[in-house]
Amino acid sequence: MKRGSGESLAVETRAVRVDKWLWAARFYKSRALAVEAIAGGKIEVNGERVKPSRDLKVGDSVQLRLGPYEHIVIVRALSDRRGPATQAALLYTETEASVSAREKHAWILKHAAPVMDSGSGKPTKKDRREIDKRRGR
Repeated sequence: MKRGSGESLAVETRAVRVDKWLWAARFYKSRALAVEAIAGGKIEVNGERVKPSRDLKVGDSVQLRLGPYEHIVIVRALSDRRGPATQAALLYTETEASVSAREKHAWILKHAAPVMDSGSGKPTKKDRREIDKRRGR
């Protein structure tokens, strides 16, 4: 298939490696990062921890943790080539439960009390004199 021919980049094959699919679906910027996530236990396929060489098939459920968020997606198409984001979005469908849980978690994070850095504490007498000098007192 030629690039720019207007055809979909999804390649209908029997199976594609998990790390290649995660990279092609644009969850990770490189295959190395995908392999690292898989080794770290952040990726599950059909409820099981997997190795990077595990083959994915259409209809498999992939659960992945990206930062504080957890995605549960169903594989709709297979591709071992990274293409534009519009094509990558066609490779999977996120479950309704996953979308609502992510939105709820994002809302909680956004509205959580801010963490205040206490810094170095109360200014010393010397610090106070410098502050007063800058203020013109």
